Amino acid sequence: MSYEALRHFADSWGLLFLGMVFLTMIGWTFRPGSGRKHHEAAHMIFEEDHDDG
Repeated sequence: MSYEALRHFADSWGLLFLGMVFLTMIGWTFRPGSGRKHHEAAHMIFEEDHDDG
C-alpha cells in the first residue's frame, strides 16, 4: 500500500470513522437516565469521608 493510497483512505474512511465515534460519545453522554450519574459524579467531591480507619 503506497503513501497516497493510505492517505486517501485516512482522509475518507478515517474521518468518517472518527466522526461516528465522536457522535456516539456525545449521544452516550446525553442518553436518557444518565443525568443522575452525572449529578453524583459532580457532587462526589463534596461528600464527607466515612473512613473508619
